[in-house]
Amino acid sequence: MKAVRIHSTGGPEVMKIEEIPIPKPTSTEVLIEIKSIGVNYTDVSSRKGTNPPDYYPWIPGREAAGVVVEVGEDVTEVKIGDNVAYAMITGAYAEYATVPAWLTVPIPDGMPYDIASAILLQGMTAHFLANSITSLNNADTALVHAGAGGVGLLLIQMLKMLDVYTFTTISTPEKSDLAIAAGADLTINYLKEDFETSIKKYNPDGITIVYDAIGQTTFKKGLSILKRRGYMVLYGTASGTNPDFDRNLLREKSIYLTCPMLGDFTSTRDELLNRANTVLEWVQNDLLSIRLGLTLPFSEVSEAHRQLEGRMTTGKVILTI
Repeated sequence: MKAVRIHSTGGPEVMKIEEIPIPKPTSTEVLIEIKSIGVNYTDVSSRKGTNPPDYYPWIPGREAAGVVVEVGEDVTEVKIGDNVAYAMITGAYAEYATVPAWLTVPIPDGMPYDIASAILLQGMTAHFLANSITSLNNADTALVHAGAGGVGLLLIQMLKMLDVYTFTTISTPEKSDLAIAAGADLTINYLKEDFETSIKKYNPDGITIVYDAIGQTTFKKGLSILKRRGYMVLYGTASGTNPDFDRNLLREKSIYLTCPMLGDFTSTRDELLNRANTVLEWVQNDLLSIRLGLTLPFSEVSEAHRQLEGRMTTGKVILTI
């Protein structure tokens, strides 16, 4: 089979398409023939060395959709021929992948593979961010960084389901339009405005929660705009890992700081399916809109990374096989 492998961290050029044997599933795994692959910023971070892999050669990718073509002898969750999606297991940039059966999620009838591969990781992430960090309602205000990105557009929609007033940062008028269409109440062009100054103008007493996938360049300003007992949610490091900081910055307003990971909010099959099925049903029933911002063939994986890393994309990036 063909697979993308990297032998050392670096730029997009370190990803090479190579021929390797089709893997064999263990007794609790399934073999999936992959049809569509979700590209996420965590793939970029691992490839360039922000959070490097533990071994080489390494196959990137943590999200895909396809058909089950082989099952281990102890598998009961799915059967051969089932259409499934999965997330959180590395190795999706390939024509076939072995996946623990308990992590597979059935695709609703009629849902295309590209939509299924686009929604699971980012959709479940947005779901736990909006619903499981704390209870939010119409008395709350939130800031979503990178509001026109894959998670950002989904998170804004879910916050609006809770009637939360939502600020978001964007970089172009086009991205502002997308964020507003998703439900953002106010967009802030971070290339022209200081988000700290802008938000303090509207909310001098501070806002409830900041969702930050940027990290290094936004963290301290994010703390300054939170109200007493507000929440700083660091779920990504697009600008680099956060520097050490004075913990008294938290004590000043009893701020809650959390660095959540999706795996801790989908740690059992019941929790995984409840969260995944909710998101998939919302998409099927047009309650949640997924934007496919860039779709490229598998052979153009390096270009997909270049555009995602360069912040040239909006919504979800997909590779098709």
